[in-house]
Amino acid sequence: MEAIVPYLNFNGNAAEALAFYSKVLDGAVLFQQTFGESPMESPAEMKDKIMHATFKAGDLTIMVSDCMPGQPLLAGTNVSLSLNFNDEAAIEKTFAAFSEGSKITMPLQETFWGAKFGMLTDKFGFHWMFNHDLKKEEAK
Repeated sequence: MEAIVPYLNFNGNAAEALAFYSKVLDGAVLFQQTFGESPMESPAEMKDKIMHATFKAGDLTIMVSDCMPGQPLLAGTNVSLSLNFNDEAAIEKTFAAFSEGSKITMPLQETFWGAKFGMLTDKFGFHWMFNHDLKKEEAK
């Protein structure tokens, strides 16, 4: 397992936040994809909003996205802790263990971006994201 990465959700202003963080933390956006650039269906007003971006400044990594319309964005619920796994067995074991007493918001599954991914809120109220980038031989 790699280090925990904070995942910040924004109410339509993720691009503005990334520009600000780039300036004040002397960092850079390594990857950015809008909802319009993804194969996922989204409302017209979301086409230019950020579906996912990765920001880096020194050893600091932050991931960000804009929330879809209708998704509640409240202070304290707009941060998730993202765990990245090096192998499929480890992500499955950890997700299953975390699932005890949790609210699963996205079951662990293969995604269009080539990863096994899932999300849940644990029994203590913390939001977690689980990701394992699949190698070609793992993708089904």
